[in-house]
Amino acid sequence: MSDAIKHECGISLIRLLKPLEYYKEKYGTAFYGVNKMYLMMEKQHNRGQDGAGFASIKLDMSPGERYMSRVRSVQQQPIQDIFDQINHRINNSLTERPEMEHDVQMQKKEIPYIGELLLGHVRYGTFGKNSIENVHPFLRQNNWMHRNLIVAGNFNMTNVTELFSNLVELGQHPKEMADTITVMEKIGHFLDDAVAKIYKEIKKEGYSKREASPQIAKRLNVAKILRKSSKNWDGGYAMAGLLGHGDAFVFRDPAGIRPTYFYKDEEVVVVASERPAIQTVFNVDYDEVKELDPGNAIIIKKNGKVHLEEILKPTERKACSFERIYFSRGSDKEIYQERKMLGKLVFPQILKSIDNDLLNTVFSYIPNTAETSFLGMVKEAQNYLNNKKEEQIIAMGPDITREKLHEILDVRPRIEKVAIKDAKLRTFITQDSSRDDLVTHVYDISYGSVEKSDNLVIIDDSIVRGTTLKKSILKILDRLSPKKIIVVSSAPQIRYPDCYGIDMAKLEDFVAFRAAYELHKERGTEDTIQQIYQKCLDQANDRDSEVINHVKEFYAPFTPDEISNKIGEILSPNGIKAEVQIIYQTIENLHNACPKNLGDWYFTGDYPTPGGNRVVNRAFINFYEGKNQRAY
Repeated sequence: MSDAIKHECGISLIRLLKPLEYYKEKYGTAFYGVNKMYLMMEKQHNRGQDGAGFASIKLDMSPGERYMSRVRSVQQQPIQDIFDQINHRINNSLTERPEMEHDVQMQKKEIPYIGELLLGHVRYGTFGKNSIENVHPFLRQNNWMHRNLIVAGNFNMTNVTELFSNLVELGQHPKEMADTITVMEKIGHFLDDAVAKIYKEIKKEGYSKREASPQIAKRLNVAKILRKSSKNWDGGYAMAGLLGHGDAFVFRDPAGIRPTYFYKDEEVVVVASERPAIQTVFNVDYDEVKELDPGNAIIIKKNGKVHLEEILKPTERKACSFERIYFSRGSDKEIYQERKMLGKLVFPQILKSIDNDLLNTVFSYIPNTAETSFLGMVKEAQNYLNNKKEEQIIAMGPDITREKLHEILDVRPRIEKVAIKDAKLRTFITQDSSRDDLVTHVYDISYGSVEKSDNLVIIDDSIVRGTTLKKSILKILDRLSPKKIIVVSSAPQIRYPDCYGIDMAKLEDFVAFRAAYELHKERGTEDTIQQIYQKCLDQANDRDSEVINHVKEFYAPFTPDEISNKIGEILSPNGIKAEVQIIYQTIENLHNACPKNLGDWYFTGDYPTPGGNRVVNRAFINFYEGKNQRAY
């Protein structure tokens, strides 16, 4: 995506099912879990870059011995910083006490972070400031081991105000109105309640206070706690938690909006946001990594028993399609094929745009993440040419000459690497008055790769704001002097804000919204905008279940092509010589390419939870009133 947007967090949970001595003997180190967690977090680093955190729990520690550790960072390379700190502590401990090197139990007792239960998180903040206080995992501490709670997630809740009020009604005093705090405190409230009830039962059965602890760990019903806690949650989430005594869980939202995968063998249970991370780090096959069903939780008890349980009744599956288009690693087997299919399916629109003139058309891509859809696009261009070649050869019959045959067969799609990002330069650019000039040099171009009579087709993952296109890419490509520049988005037009974890919160940020607004002004239908605003206001105090998305009416008068053409006008820089056309994927083709991931609310406005409709209406109110703020 040429327009960088803040996006997905990534989670990783590892539960070692054997004693640490087992890993020391088999893999040569008791730090096996820590090493694997480092790899899991780095393999999901594409998802989050402004913060990272790690937490661990040691099982069966004696009173007075530290059994929980946490480290977080907001440094420029947060994952590297975290594990530098961890390695520093480990190396210092082994240097100071060399006798520990071969004594795993002493290492476990004396060195922080070495435990059987580990939780990692890479954060790309969509709510709150990028301070250490906002970085997961979050920790809720208590002197009772069972009431300690560590939480990290990939999520956003649309109804934070409601959840905050619920906590206040319960008698709590949350330190801030943030979704992570409210979610953690809600789980913590019902965890406290469950522990207290079990403790009462145990006392009646004649257990001593010291004997109560293992009984609480055995009887604690994590699924029941999650059901009570999540009753009013509205959002997309993959929520991971560790309890101080050693239970763990990962819980996925009922619509399956946020992705969650898991793997289990005799040595380990691992849960993550991305399947390829598990496949690569643990060297397992695609089929061995399972997807956690929507509304379900994977629960790992302290004794190592693992089970799946439905927490909330699943709704219509609306797994995020943006995961497939851009956010998740393209090395996933399904995602790789889906991205190629997106490139293939958009080709007929390209062919129409170039008047079927493949001989005078150059194909390329920007940025590198668009390469897979580019491959699908080019393959379809080759298929088209093969059909044309076949028709020509058959039409000429047996009289065709060898020279003519070679002339026909030699025609291929013209593929060039027309632009190369200069990563060094990007790190220097700041938000000062010279920025606009500097960004025009972020890409170097391959001079001579395009002729003046050529069309230049560039495919991108998605065009969200269009800022980088207008201020940088189109100006750079125009230096090659093509007659026409066609920028192709493998995703449809982004028209509506996301409120489930991707940082796309303001309508006026979307170039599709700005294009529709210009069309309203050109056609004298501004009164429609005022009417939509009033409808949004009228439903501001309705229950979420009664709210409908009125912003759909803003786009209704225009066809997708009309909006795309207006986008082309808006993004064409002053003085550009080439004609510019913008092509977007259709909604139908998106669904054909990603049939199991039909979450498309940012394209269609069809939100999978009631809170989404409230968010989009609030975003329109903010736009109309000129308020530069989030809608959730």
